[in-house]
Amino acid sequence: MRRVSLFIAMSLDGYIADSNGKVDWLEGQGSNNENIDTYSEFVKDIDTILMGWNTYHQVVTELSPNKWIYDDYTTYVITHNELASSEKIRFINENPVELIHHLKEGNGKDIWICGGANLIQQFINKNLIDRYYITVIPTLLGSGTRLFENGKQEIKLKLLKTQSYNGIIDLDYIRR
Repeated sequence: MRRVSLFIAMSLDGYIADSNGKVDWLEGQGSNNENIDTYSEFVKDIDTILMGWNTYHQVVTELSPNKWIYDDYTTYVITHNELASSEKIRFINENPVELIHHLKEGNGKDIWICGGANLIQQFINKNLIDRYYITVIPTLLGSGTRLFENGKQEIKLKLLKTQSYNGIIDLDYIRR
């Protein structure tokens, strides 16, 4: 069965976006010479991405307006907006929990929950995330969109690995 992974960055105080929904604070404490490419290693085992409408909209309007950066993957965008799907981007208006159950039973590599917070919390509340790969950025935002909000249950995790570079800490957990 395919695994579901959360791969996301958050501020030291637990936010994934600032109070204006921006993510331009996602950087280390110094030069880029010290950065490690954890993303490329992570996506080797991924062929499917799930994201909410706000995350999709931010990617196509701010982060990469000229090119769809996830072209190597099938992306499901959970939305109430009626948009035409393509081979690589599928706009879905269905229960995300039911969709993830369906995708997990199918063939393929692992599934990446890319964002946003509402979608992530739905999967956490149903204990459907197998791996939590959280990058902690050395920034205190004070407010914004929390990564973990209104959890319904305790979920025990096992730490697999940590790494630190440029003031950033990567935490890699699996469900126990």
